[in-house]
Parts: sequence; structure tokens; C-alpha cells
Amino acid sequence: MRALVAREVGEPNDVLRLESRPVPTPEAGQALIRVKAAPIHASDLHVLRGRYGFAPEFPTVGGHMECVGRIESLGRDTEGLQIGERVMAVAVPAIPGPRAAGTWQEYLVADVHRLVPVPDRLSDSSACQLAVNPLTALLLVARELDVQSGEWLLQTAAGSTVGRLVIQLARHLGIRTINVVRRRDAVEELKAFGGDEVICTEDEDLLQRVTEIAGPAGVRKAIDCVAGPVGAQVSQALAPGGEVVVYGALSTHRQTDPAALTIPLLARSVIYETKVVRGFWLNRWFGTASPTDVLRALSEVRSLVAADVLSIPQGKPFPLERFAEAISFAETPAHGAKPLLVFEDVRDKDDE
Repeated sequence: MRALVAREVGEPNDVLRLESRPVPTPEAGQALIRVKAAPIHASDLHVLRGRYGFAPEFPTVGGHMECVGRIESLGRDTEGLQIGERVMAVAVPAIPGPRAAGTWQEYLVADVHRLVPVPDRLSDSSACQLAVNPLTALLLVARELDVQSGEWLLQTAAGSTVGRLVIQLARHLGIRTINVVRRRDAVEELKAFGGDEVICTEDEDLLQRVTEIAGPAGVRKAIDCVAGPVGAQVSQALAPGGEVVVYGALSTHRQTDPAALTIPLLARSVIYETKVVRGFWLNRWFGTASPTDVLRALSEVRSLVAADVLSIPQGKPFPLERFAEAISFAETPAHGAKPLLVFEDVRDKDDE
């Protein structure tokens, strides 16, 4: 089989090579998946650069997030799934926990508790993106912060994939959103998309606008994907006792200055107003949640997407041999569609 392999840490297009590897064999409790499509996430590229929260053992097959495919074979004494069944494979490494196989290869072996059947009505593009961004949105809103109907939720990076999913989920749950963006031209777009209020940091004061929007009761719950000074402003904008969950740090990308890797919080605000700032990392959630909880959350996400409550943007497909072009596309600012590595099976063509 073909696999996209990095033999050392470095820039993805410098270290990745297309290699031929033996097709792996599933053991007890495992399945062999013939991969159909796998996304390229920014975090996948950060892993290869050595700038993420975990480091794989090199050489490593790229893609440490998710994919969709069909079960090719099952290990001995493996029950609950069938050969030929279409499944989403969750390859997010659990921290702490064993490492999962990379998805940028034609076949991969996965533990069956990491596989979720997906209906044929979901496209490969949607099915291969269920386990990271939609799951993150659901966990942040409904589990980490338990935002209730009628409450305000403040979020940064509202135009991102997760940000848009949060807006859709919030509307479904009756939650009101205050959405922070950097560009003025994104304001009307997000309002049309369903955001209740949109603040543009390019020409608006975040703290002042939150006060104007939320009134005396203020906002008590927020999610932040920017960190840095913007993350600090989000904390300041919260009402006493408020909580912000930080799940990303867009302001620190490609930064090496230690001062740029911080959230400059005001001690008086944290102490006297008892505000909470804490982190969320999907890998650590997988490392602490029980298999039952994981399956329940993934099944809920699948149902929300299948019911069109959550809409996953259509990805842009690239054949595996065009991986360099796909990675360059992923690095392009405001590229829009998520690049997908797609795998065409020779046997499918022979059957036509």
C-alpha cells in the first residue's frame, strides 16, 4: 500500500515522502480499514513540525486526526462490526494513552472502539471530518461549559470551522452568541450565518461592545481559540464568576518569542472577580473519557450532522500523490475548504 511518511521533524513538504508499505494485519479487537478520505488539519502539520502537544515516534505516517473508509477485515474474536461496513475512524491520540495509526495511508488498523458507523447519505467529505471539529464544538458548548438555552456565549475566531459549528449548535440549543472576528467584511457574513451579535476587533472595543450587548447581567461563559491579548480581553469582558475555556492559540502560530505565547491576565480580575481560565485539548479528553462516553458523544455528533443541524463545509479533494499541493493549499490564508487526501482503490476501477 501507499503511505505518506515523515522520517523526521520538519516542514511538512520537506519531510513527507510517499512510500510503499505492507498492508497491516488487525489483531483481536481491531479492524483493517480501507481508507477513502482523510483531512489535513493544521494540527496535523504542527505535529510534523514538532510544535504540537505530543510528538509521534519517527518515522511516522502523517494524519493524526480522522478518516472515513470501509472495513476490509476483522481481527479474531472481534464483534459488533461487519466487513464492508462504512466507518469513521478516530485517530486522535489519547493523552495519556496508546498512539493511534496515522490516517494518510491506504489501509490502517484501528481498535473497534475507535470506529463509528456512518450512513451512506453522508458524503466522504463530511464523514471524514466528524471526529475533530464538530466534536470539539459539541464538547465545548454542551459539556465543558454546559451553556443553557437563553444564555450568552462569547467566542473568538468565530469565522473558523469550529466557530461556525458553535453558531449552528447554539441556534439549535437556543443559546445566544457573541462572535468575535478580526475582519470587518466577516461581520455581515456571520450575522447572515446565524450569529446573534458580531464584534470586529479591527475597529471595535471588545470589552465595551460586550457590555453594551449583554447589559448588567453580563456574559459568564466564553470559548477562546486565539489566546494572547484577545484571550485576555475575553476574560476581562466576563461577568464576575465567569469562565473561559481556551482551546486554541491562533495568535501564537509560528511565534518563537516567549512573550507572544502567553495570555496576559489581570490578576485583580482573576482574584476579586473569581474568574476562571482553563484549557481544553481534544487529545486529553480522549485520554480521560470512558469508551462509552466517547461513543456517546461521537454518535451525537453523527446524528446532528445527519440531521443537518451541523453542516460541515465541503472539503477540497486531492489524490494522495498530490500531497504537496494539498499541504500548500492548507497553508494558504483564508483557503476556505479543508483539503482532503482521497484514495482511489484499483479494484473499484477494475469492477467498472
